[in-house]
Amino acid sequence: MQAALTAFGWLLLLQGAGGLISSLLGWWRWTHDLLVVNLLPALRGYEVFSSIVLGVLGFVLLAVRASTNRAEEEGR
Repeated sequence: MQAALTAFGWLLLLQGAGGLISSLLGWWRWTHDLLVVNLLPALRGYEVFSSIVLGVLGFVLLAVRASTNRAEEEGR
């Protein structure tokens, strides 16, 4: 479970950061087809906001993983 939380957390955090940098600064044109916010037509025009949401969700998943890890250590 912790491995899945870690993997999805980092994936969402990287997608959010990459989408935010790509949308705001216009760098990394080659990542246009790799970012989730550019692939979903419903998010067209809201790339910056959806990238922020993805980054926050990734951070939340990583925080949940850290708290479950801490809870397991305290329980031992």
